[in-house]
Amino acid sequence: MRRTPLFIAGFVLVAAAAGGAGYWFAKSRTAPASEAAAPAQEPSGRKILYWYDPMVPQQRFDKPGKSPFMDMQLVPKYADDTGGEGTVSIDPRVAQNLGVRTAEVVAGSIERRIEAVGSVAWNERGVVVVQARSGGFVEKLHARAPLDPVAKGQPLVELLAPDWAAAQEEYLSLRRAGKDASLAEAARNRLQLLGMSEAQISLLEKEGKPQARITLYAPISGVIAELGVREGMTVASGAMLFRLVDLSSVWVNAEVPETQGAWLRPGAAVEARVPSFPGQVFRGRVSAILPELNAATRTLRARVELANPGAMLKAGMFATLAFSEGTGTKALLVPSEAVIRTGARSLVIVAEGEGRFRQQDVEIGFDSGGKSEVRKGLAAGDKVVVSGQFLIDSEASLKGSGTRMEGAASETAAQTHSGTGVIVAVSERELLIRHDEIPSAGMGAMTMPFLAPAGGIPPGLKKGDRIRFEFTARPDGQFRVTKLVPAEASVPEHGAHK
Repeated sequence: MRRTPLFIAGFVLVAAAAGGAGYWFAKSRTAPASEAAAPAQEPSGRKILYWYDPMVPQQRFDKPGKSPFMDMQLVPKYADDTGGEGTVSIDPRVAQNLGVRTAEVVAGSIERRIEAVGSVAWNERGVVVVQARSGGFVEKLHARAPLDPVAKGQPLVELLAPDWAAAQEEYLSLRRAGKDASLAEAARNRLQLLGMSEAQISLLEKEGKPQARITLYAPISGVIAELGVREGMTVASGAMLFRLVDLSSVWVNAEVPETQGAWLRPGAAVEARVPSFPGQVFRGRVSAILPELNAATRTLRARVELANPGAMLKAGMFATLAFSEGTGTKALLVPSEAVIRTGARSLVIVAEGEGRFRQQDVEIGFDSGGKSEVRKGLAAGDKVVVSGQFLIDSEASLKGSGTRMEGAASETAAQTHSGTGVIVAVSERELLIRHDEIPSAGMGAMTMPFLAPAGGIPPGLKKGDRIRFEFTARPDGQFRVTKLVPAEASVPEHGAHK
């Protein structure tokens, strides 16, 4: 007889516990755990409409407290947060916690600077050719191999020139006779035409003996680019014996993109680097822009002349070059990461202070060194957002102010994202999912609600199941699950993303 009351009491306790769990779940979907009454006004007199989580702005709460989705406090929405057209407001503390950074628009100078690649070549303006001024025989060769270094004044080759011997004998005979000075002068000029220098003729006049052998010396310091003679050869008048190259400077033939070559001018400063000497900078200038375009690569060829101390740069080396105009153009500058390019236009998010933000169309000029030139749309001293635009865009969507990034946002809204996670709670129209990081949507790991698939939740899925899912972002800021399968299965193909 005593079992019946005990059974009834146990049943009542179980029912009460189940009712309490259901009440807690319902509360967690509609409001945070805090039981404090929602104040109609703050002490400052500002009227509060509701509270919300900035990362899940479509979910509204009627009481303050901690967000059920993120480890952060809910943010109040004030009645006077209207702002102008395209203006949104975010609590400054929330903006700071979520990494919204700003930078000031400054007046400065931006140096037009582009980078290109090229290969090192000999400076053809430093090439000297050594020739035989008269026919003869090569008796001794001092420089015997191509690419051998030579110093200015170094002997290169000794030639036996029979024509010199006869011409010298004729000049000495006329000079000794002394009868006709004009004939002696003509004979002397003939020696010069045969290639004898003034020093050699003076030595002939001093010694009075013909010199049939001549030594040719290097006129510059450099290397032997080409060797056209060998010991024992017979050479004709005008034959090329040596081609010498001065290595004190070299050329780099740089391939400059056609779109960036319009402003490049001869005389522009250049800094070059080669892999063989990391950390070493070789400086020079553009000597010429060649009048031809490579049709295959759509590049112009810029001829750059570089100083070559110690002959460190060798022909054929690969080089990277940075071109600059030397003097910067005065302009308003913003960090390049602050500019949002949609294809049809460029815009920035301007921080107006006290948590207010608005979008602003701008005209962007040249980019260099992480800075962008602003030609229209901003003034010096304005502050622009350089990170956290996603948060501001979500708030703009919540307000319906039309501030969502046109073009960029529409592409994001149409894109399908996929992820994995665990079902935390299930209702007829929503799923609460604790998902892993979703890089394509810019989401970290978090717990957040998703609208159920249009065809309903597949049977068999329940709380605690690990799933794979796909979803899209709707224009109202909510996320709709489009495909949902257990984690062990694979998500069916949905076609190419837009």
